[in-house]
Amino acid sequence: MNDSTADIIIIGGGAAGLMAAAGASKEIGQPHKVVVLEKMPRPGRKIMITGKGRCNFTNAKAWNEFSTHIHPKPNFLKPSFYNLSSQNMMDFLTENGMQSVIERGDRVFPASHMASDVVDTLVRAAVKTGAEIICGKEVERIIRDENGNIFTIGCTDGSSYSCRRLILCTGGLSYPKTGSTGDGYIWAREMGHKIRPLFPSLTAIVPRGYKENDSKGHIERSRPLTETGRLLCGNQLKNVSLSLIIDGNAVQDEFGDLDFTDGGIEGPIGFKVSRKCVNALINGSKVAALIDLKPAVEENELSERICRLWDEISKDKRNVHKLYKDRYRILLSRILPMSLISAFSSMNPRTDHKSLAHELKNWKMEIVGYVGYERCVVTAGGVSLEEITAKTLESKLVPGLYLAGEILDLDADTGGYNLQSAFSTGYLAGISAATSLKTVR
Repeated sequence: MNDSTADIIIIGGGAAGLMAAAGASKEIGQPHKVVVLEKMPRPGRKIMITGKGRCNFTNAKAWNEFSTHIHPKPNFLKPSFYNLSSQNMMDFLTENGMQSVIERGDRVFPASHMASDVVDTLVRAAVKTGAEIICGKEVERIIRDENGNIFTIGCTDGSSYSCRRLILCTGGLSYPKTGSTGDGYIWAREMGHKIRPLFPSLTAIVPRGYKENDSKGHIERSRPLTETGRLLCGNQLKNVSLSLIIDGNAVQDEFGDLDFTDGGIEGPIGFKVSRKCVNALINGSKVAALIDLKPAVEENELSERICRLWDEISKDKRNVHKLYKDRYRILLSRILPMSLISAFSSMNPRTDHKSLAHELKNWKMEIVGYVGYERCVVTAGGVSLEEITAKTLESKLVPGLYLAGEILDLDADTGGYNLQSAFSTGYLAGISAATSLKTVR
């Protein structure tokens, strides 16, 4: 058996883990030992797929606006964010050799638009400060000694490690192929922590009739599309409004871009409503999405515009002998993208030119399911924030144990907020663990 001792051990080499390593190593200094145990062949696997490989790694908004995108308790993140803000994170990466660019919505990307640059820079920064990153090390158990001063970590290959400070940065359950399989929740629970209910967030929500043999709840993304699903899939709607209706009440309204994909409703505003949507479905509520395809105009104004268009089309000599359905389709072509006409007509078969304005402003879809952890962006729920000290990220129940990143009951909207939360909490956890060791020397 291979035994190794370190001052600080970090389990998980993702966004939070790598920043925890950089923070801990920089704070504690040499010759103290900081070790990252990562079960995958290389660190940062989930970062590599973020933003479709372009990696929207943070958002440049100031705290007051940034915090509105954090759930469920944004103030818990505040000490971490002020310790390492979005600007601090950009500066950190610049200092370690990576330039950034800010795009629409204050989203920040590596200048190369390559996620691998973010991972390489994080690894380089952690190693430069003295941290050791060991890949292919899958942890299977964590044991504390009788006095609670030493953590012993046992790995599946028979090796073991011991440390005085332990930081859990194991991520959640989303994208399990990247190594996020929920191990950290088990260890945290074994050490006495409460795990708030877990559910997928920033995921596709599925309208009734979109997938073959659809059922309520989790619907595998790989399930085949119906004819309606195939007609909708691939449509990207710009500047539309989306309202989430739960048990007959509008609970959330978003404006922006929406995508129909092989999973269901996605895109920025689809993702934004997915958190409440999935939670409501899990709790047995009735859920619907109401899409306003023309949010810039009031319904009466839109109705008048459609009437004028209809008169023009009907009086056109080329259309005099055409059937109503053919003239109606011409009308739709003046109002909707061509790729959306068949789907819209199929889902609104009783709509005519008189009721069209109302339907364009109130395209209602019952939501019956959601894509699960296999393709969701983030896991909602996690270790209860009430049991963690926000200013240090240390457990209130287990001295010497720190938690950061997705394992916490802390998640965010799409747009760089989740990765920044991981970076900020990881960095503060690393610094705090190192500082606590310095005070007892």
